[in-house]
Amino acid sequence: MGDVAMSVPVVRAVITQYPEVEITVLTRGFFKAFFRGIPRVSVFSAEVKGEHKGVLGLYKLAKSLNKMGFYAVADLHQVLRSKILKQFLNSKRFIALDKGRKAKRALISGEKFEPIKTTHQRYADVFEKLGFPVDLLNPIFPERVVLNEKLLELVGRDSKKWIGIAPFAAHQGKVYPLELMEQVVEKLTPDYKVILFGGKEDREALKTFHNTVNLAGALSFDEELDIISNLDIMLSMDSGNAHLAAMLGVPVISIWGVTHPYAGFAPFNQPEDYALCADRTQFPKVPTSVYGNKYPEGYEKAAGSIAPEVIVSKINAVLTSYKS
Repeated sequence: MGDVAMSVPVVRAVITQYPEVEITVLTRGFFKAFFRGIPRVSVFSAEVKGEHKGVLGLYKLAKSLNKMGFYAVADLHQVLRSKILKQFLNSKRFIALDKGRKAKRALISGEKFEPIKTTHQRYADVFEKLGFPVDLLNPIFPERVVLNEKLLELVGRDSKKWIGIAPFAAHQGKVYPLELMEQVVEKLTPDYKVILFGGKEDREALKTFHNTVNLAGALSFDEELDIISNLDIMLSMDSGNAHLAAMLGVPVISIWGVTHPYAGFAPFNQPEDYALCADRTQFPKVPTSVYGNKYPEGYEKAAGSIAPEVIVSKINAVLTSYKS
């Protein structure tokens, strides 16, 4: 999900800077909502667990795509599935993402601790090689969605600023300890409205957070994006929710445990100091992996080296700076 969300600002930039261009995004149907409102962008749903499963399914998918007559294909994923699909497509202009594996290995091994090219720029490089260089420095974001009555009743109508918090991630090494996150929430709720995000499986765990609006598993994806677009700030792990907020132009404070923004996965258009990282004095092997799925024993607590007071202070500072 995060990879697809990170492509949105780049696709929007291409469409904005090249009015003659039309883009068809090939992705899972679940992600169609990411691209809503972007002119001249359509989404073709890849049913990778259904009719497009396996090599035969990809052949069927290619047959459908070939009828559409594309000028070029930008592979922003560069995985086995897209490599196979390439063999069946008629387009002769096919540029694939450079994932920068060598630079990422050097970072993970500790050989070089320095920022490498961002994923957003790697996506932009693909379009540049196709003849469409894009400027990502002056992004355009969608307007806040006007919330319907259902969502207003659910979230409330008071005038407090809205803080979204997404406290979970795919891997434990990227998660801020819940007992510490509860302290963060306790310090924020007197002054702000705190809205919790997560999947259906997270709803019970989030019931321990008091004086909050718990939206975990409660909304459709479109409705969740509507709410996110209205946040004043998002606090997220290194996870998909950070990228969802960033693609909508919402300020994002991100928490990093065993991963690190130097690997190129920081949320789009966020100042460097919005990323709060584990203490590398205590956890010198950070980043232990690019995706957070590998780490030494004890490193699952790395994110906990960030004090709750540091997180609250950063949120207060950012919200103060955005006051009109």
